[in-house]
Amino acid sequence: MRLFNFAAGPATLPLEVLEKAKSELLDWRGSGMSVMEVSHRSKAFIMLAERAESDLRELMGIPTQYKVLFLQGGATGQFTAIPQNLANSESVADYINTGAWSKKAIVEAKRFCKVNVLADEAASNHSTVPAASSLKPTPGAAYLHYTPNETIGGVEFPYVPDSGGTPLVADMSSTILSRPIDVSRFGLIYAGAQKNIGPAGLVIVIVRDDLIGKARAGTPLIWDYAAMAREGSMLNTPPTFGIYIAGLVFAWLKRQGGVTAIGERNRIKAEKLYAAIIDSSGFYSSPVAPDCRSWMNVPFTVPSPDLEKAFCAEAAKAGLTNLEGHRSVGGMRASIYNAMPVEGVETLIAFMGYFQRRYG
Repeated sequence: MRLFNFAAGPATLPLEVLEKAKSELLDWRGSGMSVMEVSHRSKAFIMLAERAESDLRELMGIPTQYKVLFLQGGATGQFTAIPQNLANSESVADYINTGAWSKKAIVEAKRFCKVNVLADEAASNHSTVPAASSLKPTPGAAYLHYTPNETIGGVEFPYVPDSGGTPLVADMSSTILSRPIDVSRFGLIYAGAQKNIGPAGLVIVIVRDDLIGKARAGTPLIWDYAAMAREGSMLNTPPTFGIYIAGLVFAWLKRQGGVTAIGERNRIKAEKLYAAIIDSSGFYSSPVAPDCRSWMNVPFTVPSPDLEKAFCAEAAKAGLTNLEGHRSVGGMRASIYNAMPVEGVETLIAFMGYFQRRYG
């Protein structure tokens, strides 16, 4: 029996996908080899990669004037690649700081361009997002960067910022494919794969054509979007197994009814879990403001640190794993990405009720 894995990333994958990969592990499509052993230049693998891109475009409604790149280096690598491709040393780039991952992106961007922190939610201990009306993008800025969902803090934007014509850049590592979005509102979307797409090591970049081909001198080819686009994301050997699993996940999502259907399922899961926290009469609490609570990462606390340890230990024995909060914030955190079934959330809620009756 598989456990319910609430890890923030690497995260749980659909059982159907894992079983498919298992069945093909030693003999992929009758080749007599694993997909990890075939050449990325082979016709069969190129067809696999093209199908993965086609399915992703269909799922997200990606317009034709956007490139889809399957890259390496994770989202953290893109903290560097974005200013190298979209800005020069004298450019101003706007950043919104809503937590740990925003901050890391800001620190890296400052090495390459002038960063204007458009809003910083430090006063609320990054438990809120700025009001939409408060954002005043810098005229002529190279881009405006934000993190729609902070994985660690569980803070999520309930709106897409109005960038005023400035290219909008979003780190969607935790939210990509979790519900429908209008890709045309963004200049660039990037996402580490290890939450809603596949194994760690792959990062997907969706970038508008007019933002490609402007990399500053000295940008390594591996970070140059134009160079990678010309080579079909295969300037170097790509993360073949990651692309293979991503393709299986995209096909699985289509069978679930696409992002509209999975978004409704995600909404139901989040509402059930937050309701259990609210209905606990204060035994459980959420550190995040109600209007910006994440659908994907749900942090919560109990009355004392000792109870946190007991909660996580007893939950693990009950088959509910990886509920510890990030080391920087403590508490508990349930990451309920696409592959987490409603049954997993309901089992967690039942355990929360048991734990409260025992220790409350």
